[in-house]
Amino acid sequence: MTSVLYDAQGPRAKQRNILYTLLFVLCAAAVVWWVYVGLADKHQLDWIKWKPFFTSPQPWQTYIWPGLQNTLKAAFFALIIALPLGALFGIGRLSDHRWVRVPAGVVVEFFRAIPVLILMIVANAVYAEYTNISTDVRPLYAVVTGLVLYNFSVLAEIVRAGIHSLPQGQTDAAKAIGMRKGQTMVFVLLPQAVTAMLPAIVSQLVVIVKDTALGGAMMTFPELLSSVRPMSANYGANTIACFTIVAVLYVVVNFALTSFASWLERWLRRTKKGTGAVVGAGPGGGLETIGAPALVVDDGRAV
Repeated sequence: MTSVLYDAQGPRAKQRNILYTLLFVLCAAAVVWWVYVGLADKHQLDWIKWKPFFTSPQPWQTYIWPGLQNTLKAAFFALIIALPLGALFGIGRLSDHRWVRVPAGVVVEFFRAIPVLILMIVANAVYAEYTNISTDVRPLYAVVTGLVLYNFSVLAEIVRAGIHSLPQGQTDAAKAIGMRKGQTMVFVLLPQAVTAMLPAIVSQLVVIVKDTALGGAMMTFPELLSSVRPMSANYGANTIACFTIVAVLYVVVNFALTSFASWLERWLRRTKKGTGAVVGAGPGGGLETIGAPALVVDDGRAV
């Protein structure tokens, strides 16, 4: 059977695909076996190296939980600061005024082009030179500052793209009933763009969570990944076990964020009562829409 996208496979093509699949499975199995043998020879799979994580709360209470708390704390502060800044600069890039649009674009492009690690290092140096922030909390401030400066520029582009994705008719309808540009943006465009932007925003949140590890590597910020070194040294050089536990925790946290975002996106889509498509004149001589749109005109009034 031939599809619009591809031609149906013939007998020889099916045989080749089966052969390629078997070869891939064999190669993958060989790689897994090679890794397993290498770890076993280094005694990294011995139960004594994994036992502390399953039989004692000490590694969790002393190393893992404090590191996870610091990771989530830095990611949380970075997000709640970067998100409104990103929305502000994203809207600024859409301004009709050149004196607003150009500086906003310069700031966004500047911070988006600099690696987040450099921003963290510079922020740490600035705090050490010009502030009285304690050395105990200075790494947290530096990590959050670097994450904010980089991620707000990325979020600004996400906001700009989300607003651009909306139909031009939404803006035209708002202008038709006399809404100003600010009212159109706040009450018409942004609420509808949230659903479109949500997956990208959550993806950026996952990036923020992972980038906190840069602070642990360069500025002794006690986040989750940095807990591997003292934990491994304290429990018999069980490096592989420590990295595995930490990696699983990163997967769990990021999967929870992604799952929550998927649920929230579905909920937002279900709560939308209509599409806003105009179908005819209403009883009062105004315009009727399908369902309950974001913008309805009835006798010249917004309802």
